Amino acid sequence: MVINMMRKKPLYTEGIFHIISRSISGYKIFNSDADFERFLYSFLYYNSQEKKVSFSELQRSGSRTRKQIIYNYNDPQKATRRVEIICYCLMPTHIHFILQQLVDGGTSKIISDTLNSYTRYFNIRHKRKGPLWESRFKSVLVETDEQLLHLTRYIHLNPVTARLIKNPQDWEYSSFKEYTRIDSKIQICKFKHLIDRDKKGYYKFCIERINRQRELAKIKKVILENYLG
Repeated sequence: MVINMMRKKPLYTEGIFHIISRSISGYKIFNSDADFERFLYSFLYYNSQEKKVSFSELQRSGSRTRKQIIYNYNDPQKATRRVEIICYCLMPTHIHFILQQLVDGGTSKIISDTLNSYTRYFNIRHKRKGPLWESRFKSVLVETDEQLLHLTRYIHLNPVTARLIKNPQDWEYSSFKEYTRIDSKIQICKFKHLIDRDKKGYYKFCIERINRQRELAKIKKVILENYLG
């Protein structure tokens, strides 16, 4: 897997990093479409350096719709983003992002704001208390274009590898449709200057890897079970 080929380095501006954050003990933290959407739109909101209130307060006030959040996010004249989103996938128990940091501390700030916001939302919704995520998110530097290409495929195939779906285009909460089709619900990723594949070529690049990635996942699970056992 590409993840193991990259060495860990401190986050720095203009660097491209694979960001992973997992729930505590594999707890299922996304249980509905509303949960997935809440996380993604809050991530976009907190990516702005100009936010003045929490995402929850914004929603309660009704002052901005989700369509407006997308519009403002993509408006170059209003773009004061902390990070550029290159790729993402939200899974029931964890999240993957490939981000390019645009300002010092931008990655840590957006991850912290979004995870804390979602924890408050989730705990209120499910009448629970306490932390929801592992203490620290993981960040791994992406050092080459080839690593980036293969990493996006690994991330986009996560739902297929986990057998949640059969085809990555059936997962609504990843950037796969942005990479392969024009009918994606939202367009939030900036990758065309980095990924040297057209839509059809990228689709084939991913689909041809499904069985291999599932086999690698089985091997990894067996190794972990033997090691922990």
